[in-house]
Amino acid sequence: MRLSKRADNEMRKVSFECGVNKYAEGSCLVKFGDTHVLCTASVEERLPVWLRNGGKGWISAEYGMLPRSTGDRMRREAAAGRQSGRTMEIQRLIGRSLRAVVDLKLLGERQIMLDCDVLQADGGTRTAAISGAWLALYECLGWMQGRQMLLRDKVLKDHVAAVSCGIVRGHAVLDLDYAEDSAAHIDANFVMTGQGNFVEIQGTGEEAPFSAEQFGQLQALAQKGVEEIIALQKAAFA
Repeated sequence: MRLSKRADNEMRKVSFECGVNKYAEGSCLVKFGDTHVLCTASVEERLPVWLRNGGKGWISAEYGMLPRSTGDRMRREAAAGRQSGRTMEIQRLIGRSLRAVVDLKLLGERQIMLDCDVLQADGGTRTAAISGAWLALYECLGWMQGRQMLLRDKVLKDHVAAVSCGIVRGHAVLDLDYAEDSAAHIDANFVMTGQGNFVEIQGTGEEAPFSAEQFGQLQALAQKGVEEIIALQKAAFA
């Protein structure tokens, strides 16, 4: 039995609340158990210099953790004068994940910036951020469609969501909280589309290599988890 009393294939309670920021073109507060992330989407009528006049748009992401999102206060990265390698890795992952389901040519020569701010962390912040950022993007594209800037259903090709899983004390488990993530000797993050295709897989054997059989167990759990998350995404804007 897991410390959270969940079954091995059971997600934490997941919720999405859209429209939580009155200024952003799209926003979503996503909760995976005690992990809470505020995601906003902003339209920018300009592109990075290296993308200008290329006939397509871009999706970028920024990610950050508030100082008291964890048990001990963290120093703001802005105060330190630089972003950590972890922060840069995660925000690039979020951007890649959302670009995978967007027709950038139909977006036009504009950029949508996704800001994912961790209000409270208990494991799985990157997977929660990706799943919530998709809804913020969906709402943003709806805002743009309402102003005849594009057709959302053509620009957005599919859902995307992400979930963590791992081998903890010999058991393959879904949606790791912080205690499980710290104890896992194999952990993985799966980013998948609504059609069941993979966008990205991150997997690490912390203590030893893992087998194809173990990977298959994690993949099956991830498939189940992502299907549940996408069902909740659909319910959030039904």
